[in-house]
Amino acid sequence: MSKEILLTEEGYENLEEELDYLKTVKRKEIAERIKTARDFGDISENSEYDDAKNEQAFVEGRIKEIENMLNNARVVKDDDVDEGIVNVGTTVRLQNIDENEEFTYTLVGAAEADPLEGKISNQSPIGSSIMGHQVGDQVEVDTPSGETSYQILMIEKTKAVQREG
Repeated sequence: MSKEILLTEEGYENLEEELDYLKTVKRKEIAERIKTARDFGDISENSEYDDAKNEQAFVEGRIKEIENMLNNARVVKDDDVDEGIVNVGTTVRLQNIDENEEFTYTLVGAAEADPLEGKISNQSPIGSSIMGHQVGDQVEVDTPSGETSYQILMIEKTKAVQREG
């Protein structure tokens, strides 16, 4: 039995788009590279062929991974997100009480996490510690450098990305 994958609507759509791209565009590009590399002759010492086959294996693995995530996804609908409580689909501003610094994070499922974009997983130390809390709550987060105190300053629904087309 596969584990349930928590995704926002945006995250689900992004995975669908990536899957479509890999199946319709990338597969064809790689097949063409393999065909061209075969035309070079002996494939036993053909680095172009080896590179193309390695890329093909990577892409096929990613396709299977995305299909598995989508098949086991539970999508958190934008309409179901309550702005009063920290949950997947909310953007949260926190104050590190010890350092008097503020941070803003968007809480997403683990499959969508991208700390460089400010998207943290609900399973991360901070994410799991603030889940279910409200504005004004103070939470303790166990980090590799010790326990840190945060106060929740703001919670809002994550704004959906506007798509063209």
